[in-house]
Amino acid sequence: MYRVMLIDDEPSVRKHLKIAVDWASLDMEIVGEAESGIEAINTIDEILPDIAFVDISMPFMNGIEFTEIATKRYPDLVIVILTALDDFEYARKCISLPVIDYMLKPVNKVEILETLNRAKKILDDKAKLKKTLEDNDINYEGEFSSIDHITRYIKENYKDSKLNLTSVAQHFGFSSSYLSRKFKQETGKNFVEYLTVCRMRKAMELAKRNVKMFMASSEVGIPDPNYFGKCFKKYTGMSYSEYAQEQKEAQGGEN
Repeated sequence: MYRVMLIDDEPSVRKHLKIAVDWASLDMEIVGEAESGIEAINTIDEILPDIAFVDISMPFMNGIEFTEIATKRYPDLVIVILTALDDFEYARKCISLPVIDYMLKPVNKVEILETLNRAKKILDDKAKLKKTLEDNDINYEGEFSSIDHITRYIKENYKDSKLNLTSVAQHFGFSSSYLSRKFKQETGKNFVEYLTVCRMRKAMELAKRNVKMFMASSEVGIPDPNYFGKCFKKYTGMSYSEYAQEQKEAQGGEN
C-alpha cells in the first residue's frame, strides 16, 4: 500500500483531500500531515511517504524549497504541488523540479484521481525496476558495532535544520532504512525521537535563560516556531513561555 503525506498550512485543504478520494481502492493510505515545509522535513523520516501533496505557499519553508530538499534525499518520492491562482504561473516556472503535477486550488475529485493514477503507475514501474541497498548495507554490519559515532554526529549537528535520517545515512554511507533499523536496535529510540531530544534539551536551556521562543527555535534547528512549539510541549508537557516563566520564578525563589 502506497503511503501519502499531506503538506499544507490550511486544515480545510487537508480535510478535503482526505475525504475526496477512496484511498484504499487505489491501494493508498494517508499516513501523515504537516502544516509547513519545516514540519514536513522534520517528520518525513518517520512517515516515509511515497506520495506528497505539497502547498507551494507556506511559512518558513515553501513548497518549492521543500521539494528541492526532499527529492534530493528521497529521489523516488512522487510530489504533487498545490497552488492558488496567484501562485500558479510561479509554480509552472519551476519545471526543473521533479514534480508530476501542479494542481490549482480548489482541486476537484476527477483531477485528484487522474493525478493519483499517474502517480501509482510511476511507483509501480519503479517498484519493478528498483533495486534495494539492503544487501550492500548488510556487508557493512560487521563494521557497525557501535553507534556512538552516529549519535556524536547528531549532537554536533542538531542545530542544522536540514539534518534528518536520510542526510545522516548518506553521510555515513548507509541506506536510510538500514540506519533507521540499527539506530532503534542500539539506542531504543527511533532517529526522530533522538534528534528531538537533543533539540529539546537545548531548548530547555535557552528557556531557562529567557531566550525568546523564535530565537530558541532557530537555534535548535527548528526555524518554524509553530512546529517548535508542538515539539516543546510534547517533550516538556508545557508551552515554551510557561516553562520559561516557571524557571524564572524558580530562580527568583532561590535568590
